Amino acid sequence: MAPKSIKLLIPAISPAATGALYEQIVTGLKRAVSEGRIKSGEALPSFRQLAEELMVSVITVKRAYEELEREGIIYRRQGLGTFVAERGQDRSCEAKLDQAKALLKAAAKEAVEAGLKPAEIRRMFLETLNESL
Repeated sequence: MAPKSIKLLIPAISPAATGALYEQIVTGLKRAVSEGRIKSGEALPSFRQLAEELMVSVITVKRAYEELEREGIIYRRQGLGTFVAERGQDRSCEAKLDQAKALLKAAAKEAVEAGLKPAEIRRMFLETLNESL
């Protein structure tokens, strides 16, 4: 089965956006996998195909794929290609949860340093959460 167009599944990759290009690819692919838009066992484009599609270097794609492989989200098979791992969705969700916890910790630290009390921080969090839903 031919790989889907990743460009349609992840946010635009841009040098002007936050984070290195490879990190944007990693984040976008993690989100697509965790949301089930790319399923376990599904083939991903080759380094060259994805580089052309996203208009980035092959080295950028290689680095993104290597990070996703280290995290157990994807795997590569010589001569066959790159695929989403069986537990890719679970691992991607775990990685997203870890990132969310780290961001919440950083936000809480900033709020405390700004002089907010726990009740004010909770209220701010709930307001922000409600705005995001």
